[in-house]
Amino acid sequence: MQQYPILTSNAELDLLMHRLKCVLFPEVFGRISDSDLYDQLICHIGAAVAAWQNVTPSTPRLDTDVAARQFMALLPTIGELLRSDIDAVTSNDPAVTSSLEVIACYPAFTAMLHYRVAHALHELGISLLPRIITERAHSITGIDIHPAAQIGAAFGIDHGTGVVIGATSIIGTGVMIYQGVTLGAKHFSRDANGNMVDTPRHPIVEDHVTIYSNTSVLGRIRIGHDSVIGGNLWITHDVPPHSHVRQSQPIHHIGFIDGEGI
Repeated sequence: MQQYPILTSNAELDLLMHRLKCVLFPEVFGRISDSDLYDQLICHIGAAVAAWQNVTPSTPRLDTDVAARQFMALLPTIGELLRSDIDAVTSNDPAVTSSLEVIACYPAFTAMLHYRVAHALHELGISLLPRIITERAHSITGIDIHPAAQIGAAFGIDHGTGVVIGATSIIGTGVMIYQGVTLGAKHFSRDANGNMVDTPRHPIVEDHVTIYSNTSVLGRIRIGHDSVIGGNLWITHDVPPHSHVRQSQPIHHIGFIDGEGI
C-alpha cells in the first residue's frame, strides 16, 4: 500500500493561522517573530507539496523555501486587504461596536483571513494547501470560498452561514453579501471525452454591489456596479449597473411598517 506524507492536522493548521494573525494583527494577538511563522509555513507547504507529488508525479517540483519567502513578502498586502474587509463589516453593520469585535467574534473575519492567505498561496502555485486552509474555514464558519476566487478589497459578509463562492468567481471592491448567498455555476463544460473542463463558470460581481440573503447568482454572468440584489432570488442573466432587483410580486402586509407590529 502506498504511503503518503502526513498532511496538516486541524490543530497544526489552527496554530499556523494563529501565528499569521499574530504577524498581521500584533496589537490584538501579540507579536511573534517572522522566523517563527516562516519555519512553520515551510513545514505546511512541504507536506502538502510532497503529498501532491506522490499522487501526481508528473507535477513540476516546487521550491518550498522560495515559495515561503515569496508568501512572506505578500503579508503586508494581505494585512491591508484584511483591514479593508474589517472596515467593510464595521461600516455596514450597526451592531458592530469596534473593529476588535469583528476580529474576535465575526465569522467573516475568520473566513476572509483563511481565504486571503489561501489565495496568495494559490497564486504562488502551491498545491493542495490552499484548499485545506479554506475548507478549514468552511468547517468553522459555514462560509465556503474557493481559494482561486478573485475578491477585491473591502469585501463584507454579514452573518455568513451558507455563503458559497465558486472558484472562477470575480468580485470587485466594496461588495457586501449576506447569509446563504451562492455565487455558483449553472452548468459544467465537458471535452470530447466527457471530462469536465475548468472554464470560467461563476459570476462576475462588479464594485459596490450588495446581495441579500439566500440569493443564488449562477453562471458566467455579470452583476453591474452599484446594484442591489434582493433576497431569495435566482439570478441567471446579466444585471446592468445601478440596478435594484427584487421579487416581481412582493407580498404586502397592511399594518406592518419597517418591522413594527411583527
